[in-house]
Amino acid sequence: MTATVYHEGSREVQDRVGVRELADHVGRSIGPGIKPVAATFLEHQPFLVLGAADPATGEVWSSVLAGTPGFVRATGPHQISVRAAPLPADPLRAALATSGTPVGTIALDPRTRRRMRLNGRARPTPAGFAVEAERVFSNCPKYLQKRETYEEDPTRRPRSPLVSTELSTTQRAFVEAADTFFITTVHDTGADASHRGGNPGFLRAESPRELTWRDYPGNSMFLTLGNLAADPRAGVLLLDWTTGTTLQLTGEARTYFTANGDRTTRFTLTKAVETPSALPLRWSAPQFSPANPEPGR
Repeated sequence: MTATVYHEGSREVQDRVGVRELADHVGRSIGPGIKPVAATFLEHQPFLVLGAADPATGEVWSSVLAGTPGFVRATGPHQISVRAAPLPADPLRAALATSGTPVGTIALDPRTRRRMRLNGRARPTPAGFAVEAERVFSNCPKYLQKRETYEEDPTRRPRSPLVSTELSTTQRAFVEAADTFFITTVHDTGADASHRGGNPGFLRAESPRELTWRDYPGNSMFLTLGNLAADPRAGVLLLDWTTGTTLQLTGEARTYFTANGDRTTRFTLTKAVETPSALPLRWSAPQFSPANPEPGR
């Protein structure tokens, strides 16, 4: 199974860090099936993060959909159905309307600090879209901030998106205050959406077009860094957990290794889309993960 889970990019990073044997062990948990406990977990979530490459431009984007719990359901042992569609101006709208688009998804529950990833191929449906699962697995709660509750604001309406090729001063402050972001990466046969978390300041806006973050120790699979080693295209998504504003970024990311084993990823922005009030959800204040290192350490 690990031969199909990992491609040469992930193997390159695993060997560089010296964790191939551990990665093989962890990789045995990845399969194409959606277990009953995973199906139940999905049905309780009010939002879903997803990512893919635009079939026309090749740009990689991350996005998020929200709905009444149950809007994401497992409709078979190898398929989920999503009763929602991206906003008309969302950069991923065309990708999800194209049958066969490789897509990565991540369902994350801040209340329980649990997350589940499902990668596969999308096809449009009358109510939204479906994803035929190819890889399904869970991640540990490391670096997940806990948010006890949320409420839905039915009066909140998305406003017109702000599109730019660099970050404004306000957007850079938004980045620097983040405790969570999501990143989508791609390879020849698929796409993957992943989570990154830390104390505010762990994500740095070094300039209007450059972000950096330190890669914290994780599950040793190196799916994200492995994809970037093979294809630098990436999409980053940040959420304002109070106002529902989203900031979507596309560009390229590369990882730099130091002699002592530290890893830093540098993301170069080519386009940004900020959508005020994109989501109707308002979450409670975070309780930071005890696993979070202090920024800069």
